[in-house]
Amino acid sequence: MAAPVSGFATGIGYLGRGFAMYRRHPRLMLLGLVPAVIAFVALLAAFVAMVIFVDDFVLFLTPYMADWPDLPRMVLRGAAVAAVVVVWVVVSIMAYVALTLLIGQPFYEAISKGVEDQLGGVPNEIDVSFWRSLPRTIVDSVRLGVFSVLVSVGLFIVGLIPVAGAIAAFVLGARFMGWVLALELTSVPFERRGLRYADRKQALRANRPMALGFGAATFACTLVPLFTVIAMPAAVAGATLLSRRILATDAQALAVPPR
Repeated sequence: MAAPVSGFATGIGYLGRGFAMYRRHPRLMLLGLVPAVIAFVALLAAFVAMVIFVDDFVLFLTPYMADWPDLPRMVLRGAAVAAVVVVWVVVSIMAYVALTLLIGQPFYEAISKGVEDQLGGVPNEIDVSFWRSLPRTIVDSVRLGVFSVLVSVGLFIVGLIPVAGAIAAFVLGARFMGWVLALELTSVPFERRGLRYADRKQALRANRPMALGFGAATFACTLVPLFTVIAMPAAVAGATLLSRRILATDAQALAVPPR
């Protein structure tokens, strides 16, 4: 278990190194806040809507409980509300990441490239300009949306189990989101090397503890209101460092970046 635990901790460390970029390249990182703020406003609007309509939504889903005794009706409807909240958290984070990456593509490409250039660049680098990467970004967003629907159905069913269901659904959602975040945020550095989705998936699977450590840490940041805005540029920078480590593009990729 030592290697998986060590790899998980190393993955968390790469997000920390991403945050260190705020000190070394403040202007570039602050530009990355613009799309994150726009996406956060949309996320906040979705949260308000969820709070307003969650009870009505649960009543709509459970009309057959109207004639049940009070205690079982309250317990099961409470479990349903908890399940809806968990599903909303997971889906909203997925939507936030997809929307942020879509509208912030030029900013995040610049951040990623800045990190790469600082560490020696990428041999035979492939252009990942906005227009070239836009189709890939749209496809990734659609893929993420499909995954969101499938996972949400499963999480909602698990979440209907009173008390333990909501906890289990949240843990499963966090596990899934950690993987998805690592997969999505490493897209630019992989594409810069001419590597596509299948290559990225295979490389991250070969380094799953490290990828999950990075993704889980990023997921934890997205749970904190407003802090998630600051975390997105850092996550992009950290994902670039993680990609260099995984792909071992050169000797510097295995070294700790200067702080």
